[in-house]
Amino acid sequence: MSLSGLGDTGAAQPPPALFPAPEPDAPASEPARRRSGPTRSGASGTAQTDDTRRQLVFFGAEAAEPTVADLAGLLAGPGEVVRMGGTARLSVQVDAAWRVHVLVAELALRGLAASWEPTGDARHAVRTSYTRVLKPLAVAWLHGPAKRPPATFHLTGRRLRLWLAAAGSPEPPGGFLLRLGEGDQECWEPVGAALAAAGLAGTLLGPDEGGPGYRITGRRRLGRLAELVGGPPRAAPTDAWPT
Repeated sequence: MSLSGLGDTGAAQPPPALFPAPEPDAPASEPARRRSGPTRSGASGTAQTDDTRRQLVFFGAEAAEPTVADLAGLLAGPGEVVRMGGTARLSVQVDAAWRVHVLVAELALRGLAASWEPTGDARHAVRTSYTRVLKPLAVAWLHGPAKRPPATFHLTGRRLRLWLAAAGSPEPPGGFLLRLGEGDQECWEPVGAALAAAGLAGTLLGPDEGGPGYRITGRRRLGRLAELVGGPPRAAPTDAWPT
């Protein structure tokens, strides 16, 4: 089954319809507006709201336009990239239909067509086409057959947003789990260091502990995560996104 991430082929297979298709998200460059208090007057007498004074979180998802480099967030999690000649393809398996909707839309924002198919274990594989656009990402992350972050790897809000959309889930009573690739042991430590550098130091859970993944806990860190990734996509269940 295939789906054009650009939405330009009427015969394409739609994403898995396990729930009503969401309305399109607002343009990525337009931050979500949240009124947190009554209107106040500034020194000049001009009415101001708390929103107008709220600064975007540095490196937050709302602070920059989407780019192909953001897809490093998928590779920090369970995403995979493979090369073929002068091209490369990125793929990731997800455990819920809403994640397909979100990832296809995110890939389309970056000019990448996407396809999906069920894997037979109640999961879905989302992948791009082979394209030269993804070759630099593959060169940076592949060391022979192994995936490993480049030395300069860091996490921004948009990278975290993609990672969370693909493999993030709440962990009651108060935590959030960002899953890793099961066969990507070489990635686990440097990805954890990148999380810590972003103010999101987490606890590494092994496969026998419900992982692999990093568990983020603590009100301050969870608040930081919510600030960095921005508001939930319309396709995401209300309880599946940090707030």
